[in-house]
Amino acid sequence: MEPKKTLWKLDQHTRGKHEVLRNYLNAWLPILGRNNQRILIIDGFAGPGIYENKEDGSPIIALKALAEHRSRNQITSEVVFIFIEKEIKRAEYLKNVIDNSNLCLPTNCKIEVKNGVFDETMTQILDQLDSQTRHLAPCFVMVDPFGVSETPMSIMHRILQNPKSEVYISFMYEAINRFKCTPEFEKHLDNLFGSSEWRNGINITDVEARKDFFYNLYENQLRLAGAKYVVHFDLYEGQRLIYAIFFGTQSPTGCDRMKQSIWKVAPFGDFTFHAAHLGQLTLGLQLTDYSLLKQSLQKCFSGKGWISIEEVVDFTASDKTDFHTGHLKRNALTQMEDEGLIEVDGKTRKKKRTYPDRTRLRFF
Repeated sequence: MEPKKTLWKLDQHTRGKHEVLRNYLNAWLPILGRNNQRILIIDGFAGPGIYENKEDGSPIIALKALAEHRSRNQITSEVVFIFIEKEIKRAEYLKNVIDNSNLCLPTNCKIEVKNGVFDETMTQILDQLDSQTRHLAPCFVMVDPFGVSETPMSIMHRILQNPKSEVYISFMYEAINRFKCTPEFEKHLDNLFGSSEWRNGINITDVEARKDFFYNLYENQLRLAGAKYVVHFDLYEGQRLIYAIFFGTQSPTGCDRMKQSIWKVAPFGDFTFHAAHLGQLTLGLQLTDYSLLKQSLQKCFSGKGWISIEEVVDFTASDKTDFHTGHLKRNALTQMEDEGLIEVDGKTRKKKRTYPDRTRLRFF
């Protein structure tokens, strides 16, 4: 439920979402900020910028990601931040927080605070670009609503038409599940999914099966909207699902970096991130057992003869597994080689238990 006050207390579960955001922007800025004239970071539900106890909100986290980045001087693109907030008092408060933040931002940075609802304001931005026959610059769009309204799939589709644009969406399943049979929510859910197909999930009695239906539908709709890769993970408090995050991108590098960003967030309090493919796998823990990744690799590659290390890396970077490429060579592949689960063509490398470019492997 949306707070009624201008400022409110930071919910602990929001902390995890913000940590992922900070980690990802630290990776995203230098990658996109060197080879593009202009890049955009858009926060669709920006809020007032800080919480009651002065903790940073998502706009300040995004600005600090640039101001404090160790490679800031190498980011040559114009970096444009657009913060959208529908409540006028919060928008004004956010402007004041930014003006008094004393952040050492580079001269190639531009900040806009727009008072308006996300869907209408984003439509205006996109319409203006269309009228000027210009394309949206490489863009990271954070969509973090309090409920299910104002976040239509049609907007995600327009954003994702640019191959270098990405969406980071808080998916409020609890609200969807609670209000799915409420007539006044039908239009909101039609817009959210970009389809009326969600109605087919209403009468599914099994709790997990119903959740999987809505998750799969939303993921499929994001793919139809233009996302080649969709990373999905859940935040739990104990056994209670708080929300899901869906990240849509056309970049395999973006997909891999988002997974790395999630794994960096260690469990905090009673809160843990769970993997989408592997259910109860808790992300953020220091792993010693890579059996689940090894099983995924065997399932994908066994019986296919000799394959290149590049194919294996691409698979691990993709959304077909919850693991990322940092887990692959030093951990999973070395264990598999020691256990006789893979054979490596000795002519393609000089040293055992290493996997340089163009190494050839065979999985058993």
